[in-house]
Amino acid sequence: MTDTQQTTPTAQLSAAGVSIWLDDLSRERIKAEGLQKLIAERDVVGVTTNPTIFASALAKGEAYDEQVAELAKAGTGVTDAVFEITTDDVADACNVFKPIYDSTNGFDGRVSIEVEPGLAHDAQGTIEQAKALYKKVDKENVLIKIPATLEGLEAITAVIAEGISVNVTLIFSLDRYRAVINAYLTGLEQAKQAGRDLSKIHSVASFFVSRVDTEIDKRLEAVGTDEAKALKGKAGVANAQLAYEVYQQSFATERAAGLLAEGANKQRPLWASTGVKDPNVLDTTYVVELVAADVVNTMPEKTLEATFDHGVIAGDTITGSYDQANEVMNAIAAQGVSYDDVVGVLESEGVEKFIVSWNELLDTVTAALEAAK
Repeated sequence: MTDTQQTTPTAQLSAAGVSIWLDDLSRERIKAEGLQKLIAERDVVGVTTNPTIFASALAKGEAYDEQVAELAKAGTGVTDAVFEITTDDVADACNVFKPIYDSTNGFDGRVSIEVEPGLAHDAQGTIEQAKALYKKVDKENVLIKIPATLEGLEAITAVIAEGISVNVTLIFSLDRYRAVINAYLTGLEQAKQAGRDLSKIHSVASFFVSRVDTEIDKRLEAVGTDEAKALKGKAGVANAQLAYEVYQQSFATERAAGLLAEGANKQRPLWASTGVKDPNVLDTTYVVELVAADVVNTMPEKTLEATFDHGVIAGDTITGSYDQANEVMNAIAAQGVSYDDVVGVLESEGVEKFIVSWNELLDTVTAALEAAK
């Protein structure tokens, strides 16, 4: 690595213990070596996908035309076509990241693919599809994304117990995050009983950041007092900082320590929805304010480029922030904003938004199959 590379903000971020993952994937990006470029020049070591990302990728460019034509010729149904197209992209991306996966011992070099969002409240359906996705992608470095709904918790345990690595998504609240860690540890205990190699099982817990600000800021604006307005833009970071405290506490317990001693991995916190939605908030906020060892930050390309261009990385900005973060959350509660209500709304909306994107993806593929005929 050259001296200039070591001084880039993304290199500094990596040195501080943050794994930079890209929150985007398209066939064009893989074929044109755009991913390789981001690995080499922006310190990217993983990728996350979701239905919105695939809907967007399929809606533009010609990279999918050939496969769509083949699927249309074979009379493939739309859901099966989506399954084929998305798993092919993820498998190809897994190949791109395989050297990183090998060199980090499975820690990074990961590519995530999500179960259908319509299964968010169907534990058994989620378990079956997680297995099917894992089998189809057929790469050790794939992560299957499962939402942290109450039904999702059961699925997380079952899928981890099968030895499949999981990216738990749509986490908004600290209580649900504790339940997610418990589901992971229970899965590891079951995997151990089944004689599986715990060192091969990895997991990240995707804690959403900007959406918390969006919802809480809307409510603070409605309160309208100076005190309320002064708290805008602070909840997302404070909530995530407190999540890191939960992570530290949970993996220091006797139960977790016993599993780690058997070769198990900690389930790392992953900061998701790190694109800033409020023009009054600095575009690198959800990156620079959430730096600590063992975290993943998955960024849309715009946020990644902003961080590379002008992110100020000041080392660990989480450890030691807990008292202040609690003060922020208490001050928000004192304004009459209910945390429990906010996180409940965000989870429902999160599932709903992904269902809408999933339907858009189905519509896009349906149109492409029709056109190919």
